[in-house]
Amino acid sequence: MSAAAITLSACGGGEEGDASAAPETSASAAAPSDEVAADDSSEAPAPAEPGSAEVTPPGTALKVGDRAVVPFESSDATGKIAITVTAIEPGDKAEFESKFGDKAQGIDPVYIRYTIENVEGGDFSYSSAPRLRALGADGTGTGVIVSGDLGTCESDSAPKDFTAPGATYETCRLQGGTPDNPAVGVEYSDDDYSDDPIVWTA
Repeated sequence: MSAAAITLSACGGGEEGDASAAPETSASAAAPSDEVAADDSSEAPAPAEPGSAEVTPPGTALKVGDRAVVPFESSDATGKIAITVTAIEPGDKAEFESKFGDKAQGIDPVYIRYTIENVEGGDFSYSSAPRLRALGADGTGTGVIVSGDLGTCESDSAPKDFTAPGATYETCRLQGGTPDNPAVGVEYSDDDYSDDPIVWTA
């Protein structure tokens, strides 16, 4: 099995590294998360209720523990999954520095723990977990890119039996922040949500 690709970068990191070491930027990172509630004339979308198959609208602001339903496609099926972010927690810094060495300096590891639910019973066995990204206090990316796992935070794929409505599994995504820009939120920005992601905050 080949080793996971590792890329770390931090704002203010100077000239070290290649082009991938520039601060993280994307269309989804440009919009602060609090814009989803900027229109006081209407209520913010509510989190999806357990068992609900109604798709969560782009731009929805959620809290850790809330459930979002999104379209999902694998090589074998198309349907819906639900994502519930269960924790945004500090990672094991000693383990992080041991694995990544000098590249880990000035970076605080963050574990995003979440549960994936098969909403409609599509055959999503062995599918990769949806990618979530850490956000700073201003609602944009933290400026840190981490690609890889730790023993205390591994990105698990769906199990073989992830084919029935209500089936779930848990996974973890390793992300990072800095002392000046800690990770305080999470976004899902794939596909229809690229311009207006779903955001979870503590």
